[in-house]
Amino acid sequence: MQSSLFNHDAIDVLPYNGDVTLYNNFFSAAESREYFKGLVNEIRWKQEPIKIFGKEVMQPRLTAWYGNSDKPYSYSGITMYPHAWTNTLYAIKQRIEPVAGVIFTGALLNLYRNGNDSMGWHRDNEKELGDTPVIGSVSFGSTRKFQFRNYKTKKDLKSVELTNGSFLLMRGRTNHFWEHYVPKTAQVVNERINITFRVIY
Repeated sequence: MQSSLFNHDAIDVLPYNGDVTLYNNFFSAAESREYFKGLVNEIRWKQEPIKIFGKEVMQPRLTAWYGNSDKPYSYSGITMYPHAWTNTLYAIKQRIEPVAGVIFTGALLNLYRNGNDSMGWHRDNEKELGDTPVIGSVSFGSTRKFQFRNYKTKKDLKSVELTNGSFLLMRGRTNHFWEHYVPKTAQVVNERINITFRVIY
């Protein structure tokens, strides 16, 4: 299993001022099915409120934060305290770390239940991520569109499909120049789990 880590086609996603690489089929179909099943059952999912323009709304997805015990994570007016790594999460973490070149200390999980669940435009620029964060994004389940746009001009829209078993690696100064989101879709889609592994300082 470990010998195949670097035998994946790497796709450069952004045209400039960003370091984003997409590895399709990073995990096999069999692995992805097992990991998806394990995460659905093991993770302590919940729906939490966040503040948007001073107004509190429920997030349109389920979330969870796992990682090292001393690494809470704050965003959009909420602070999440980590649950301990599960065996499934730790196995996934170990698979992607040699490619990412870092040891991840936490993981934000999102469960998109259907096409109405989404993620708004944002940058991963919280201070505890450091100036040049490394974000390892792993997806299991249904394919969803993932989009980038220039943070200042709101132009240069770039879309990719995050498929079952894919691994998207963001690093460098990507979050200084680009924001990203997962749009709603009218298509009938099943559940999708996304894990963004992070290093918390």
